[in-house]
This record gives sequence, structure tokens and C-alpha cells, in this order.
Amino acid sequence: MDKKISLIHSTKLAQVDYAYASRVPAGLDLLFLAGACPLTNEGVVPESSDYELQANLCVENLKEALKECGATLKDVVYTRVLVATQNQADLVTAWETIRKEFGAHDVPSTLSGVTVLGYRNQLVELEAVAAVENK
Repeated sequence: MDKKISLIHSTKLAQVDYAYASRVPAGLDLLFLAGACPLTNEGVVPESSDYELQANLCVENLKEALKECGATLKDVVYTRVLVATQNQADLVTAWETIRKEFGAHDVPSTLSGVTVLGYRNQLVELEAVAAVENK
């Protein structure tokens, strides 16, 4: 059985830098990851208004959580990026930072501006769903 995740790009919708859908073949386990926050190893969010820094830290923390589940970014089938801002440029900065980390693996994603996130000084959060071979 082919256990490859399929990323589906539309030929009828606008050409965008992410897939419109993903297909997970039968036989894979889905992992629903908690939102990756920009927490340091000490459990604090750096005091910074740097969206790129926080987005990078979110991706690094997501990679670590995936690794502990036996997965990588290539196993991710969906993401949601939450950015605490009213400024679209901040959304774009967070998006481009995270997108760059995923490279050619352009999973379906939702990007949302929100008023506030859970930790003090937190500007970015990255949710993900991944699919891995069951063990």
C-alpha cells in the first residue's frame, strides 16, 4: 500500500503558495498537535515584538514535538497559524517565516489574525495535524 500523503493543488482556483487540500491514505495514524508556542526551554516567551523570531521558535518547537512522535515536517498534513495583530504585514511575516521552513511541502494552511494568545508577550502560535505509519 502506498502510504504517501498527497497534497492537492487546484487548477481552477487561484494559484497560491500552499495546497488546497491533503489526502491521507488509509493505514496512517493522525497526530493532532497542540499549538506550538514560541516558548524557550525555560518555558517563557521572549520579550520581543519580532514576529519572525517567534514564528521560527514555534517551528522549532513543532519540530521537536513531531520528532518525539516519530514524525517530521514532511508528515504534516495541515497547519493553522495564529498571529496576535491587527496589522496584515505581521501576518505575512509570520506566514513567510513558517512557509520557508516547510519548503516544497506546502501543506494546506489557515492564517488568522487574533486579538491575543495564551502566553504573556506571545505573538504567534502554530497548530498542526500530521500523519504517520501506525506502529
